[in-house]
Amino acid sequence: MNSLANRTRWVCWTAWSVLLLQQVADASIHQLPWIIWLGKLAPLLIFVPGMRRDNLRTYIWLCFVSLLYFIALVERLFAQPESLLAITGMVAVVVLFVAAMLYVRWRARELRAAASGRPAANSGE
Repeated sequence: MNSLANRTRWVCWTAWSVLLLQQVADASIHQLPWIIWLGKLAPLLIFVPGMRRDNLRTYIWLCFVSLLYFIALVERLFAQPESLLAITGMVAVVVLFVAAMLYVRWRARELRAAASGRPAANSGE
């Protein structure tokens, strides 16, 4: 099945991966101590089990947590507007937020349609 929800889930995973790599690169370049690495990466890594299980509540919470990364990256872009690493992180976090929001909406619609026995309206085919 190649529904909008499935394609959006793939976009979520891609944006999440780019954001994680951006955070790793940022921590590595600035030679941050391990406790800061933990603070930068743990909030993203916590969501992996729920995302793998396709738990919609996990995606909702991922949207909330991505806003914290958005705030940090906006501050970084004001301080270093030419930073390619910060721009990459900003694009990733915005794509992640929007894709996760749309995924929850479309997947919930699919699940409701499956429960009622009618086809989903957003199959994308």
